[in-house]
Amino acid sequence: MKEIYKKVEKFERINKEEGLRLLADGDFLKLGELANRIRFKKHPKREVTFILDTNINYTNVCSIKCSFCAFYRDKGADDAYTLSIDELVLKVKEAELKGVETALIQGGLNDDIPYDYYIDMVRELSKSNVHVHAFSPPEIDLMGKISGKSIKEVFEDLKNAGLNTMPGGGAEILSERVRKKISPKKIDSDRWIDIMREAHKQNIKTTATMMFGHIENEEDIVEHLSRIRKLQDETKGFSAFIAWDFKKENNKLGKMVSKNTTGIDYLRLLAFSRIFLDNFDNIQASWASQGQDVGEVALHFGANDMGSMLVEENVMRQAGFRASSSVNAIAQLIKKAGFQPVLRTTKYEKIKYL
Repeated sequence: MKEIYKKVEKFERINKEEGLRLLADGDFLKLGELANRIRFKKHPKREVTFILDTNINYTNVCSIKCSFCAFYRDKGADDAYTLSIDELVLKVKEAELKGVETALIQGGLNDDIPYDYYIDMVRELSKSNVHVHAFSPPEIDLMGKISGKSIKEVFEDLKNAGLNTMPGGGAEILSERVRKKISPKKIDSDRWIDIMREAHKQNIKTTATMMFGHIENEEDIVEHLSRIRKLQDETKGFSAFIAWDFKKENNKLGKMVSKNTTGIDYLRLLAFSRIFLDNFDNIQASWASQGQDVGEVALHFGANDMGSMLVEENVMRQAGFRASSSVNAIAQLIKKAGFQPVLRTTKYEKIKYL
């Protein structure tokens, strides 16, 4: 273990075997120290960025019914919905009045939605001053199927309509052992990577995400991080990494998972992610899933970004978890941790010091 620590201290890359050993047996505080050292090498200034955004879900109808999801509804359900383009435009206009910089737009996999809906959505929403940060690899895959187009052609259409960044949803854990159990109908790990590769080729920047704290083990986590690190070596297209813990309420998987993920578990994974993902500049502290106290500590465990100050959020709320805050509250949280808060864009451009 001391040899692994020395490699990290010298900012040398650790391999999968070393990563597995570090994640499983590394000292908790040592991991935090090492992650913090890497964070300050990449970001020497005592600044922490965050963004004011809203999360709009255009439909809750979904045919793949992941076991961890409390948000989806079947077609014909009383509370099933698909928003019209006009309704989406209205939501974005309301968000713009609140000073929102970005609208993160995602939805269920609803094969009744025509292909033109997605293109028209991006085109109409891009007319506002709010940045459109939309879709995930499973949604892009569905667009290809319903249109008969290649993924390259789908991205060309979306880019021409105004899309230039995309969130990293649908990854969960990029381990087929896990995916076959928790989301057997969702695209597999290879397909997720291939779609992200094509997005990066089209100069569409994306984030990478991970949902942990369910049936995965350390090997699955290292496999996931290895795959996105390898793609980042190839494309340099990921702007940030975001991890959050699985929420157990109101879904099938929650009834099968007995363990509870603690703040310590989250901080350990966060620090390890900063160490292992040596080619990622930005690591987000997911205060919205962990709570503000853990979010504050995360800034000393490798995170340089506080993520989103969400105006609207629906998916975690359906799973029984609701975190709310304000720009001022997040700024004060960052200051309390000893950093300068900075509002940013989706592309990590600094807008305003607070």
